[in-house]
Amino acid sequence: MRHYPPNSPEAMARLLAMFMITDGNMDPRELELLEKLHVYHLINLPRKQFAQVFRDLCDDISDEAGDDGSIRLLDRERIDNLLADVTDRRKRILTCVLAMDIGKSDGTISDSEMALLSHMMKSWGVTLDDLAREFTR
Repeated sequence: MRHYPPNSPEAMARLLAMFMITDGNMDPRELELLEKLHVYHLINLPRKQFAQVFRDLCDDISDEAGDDGSIRLLDRERIDNLLADVTDRRKRILTCVLAMDIGKSDGTISDSEMALLSHMMKSWGVTLDDLAREFTR
C-alpha cells in the first residue's frame, strides 16, 4: 500500500475512494457527486490527482489479492492503516461527511458502506452529533 503524508489531501482522497469501491460497484453518480459537492476543492486535491489516488488504491488492493484472485475490500488491517493517516479532527469530520454523501449518492447505503462508515466513525471517535454540529453552521 502506498504511503501518503499524514493529513494530506491524498490520505483523505484514498479513504473517499474506498467508499466508492467498497460495495464492489463504482456508480457514476458517485463521480457526479464529487463534482456537485466540490470535493476536489474541499480536500484541496485537483481532479486528476484524485483520479490517480483512486487508481493507485485499486492497484494496491489488487496487488493484495489471494492466490485464487480473491480481493478483500474490507480488510480491517488495511482500513485501520488508512484511517491512521488522518489524525486532524476537522479533516476526520470532513472525510466522514463526504464519505456519507458518497455512500448515499446512488440512492442507498450498502451494508459494506455502512460497516466502513461505522468503523471509521468509531475508530476516530466521531459521532453523528459531531457531523451535524460542524456542518450545520
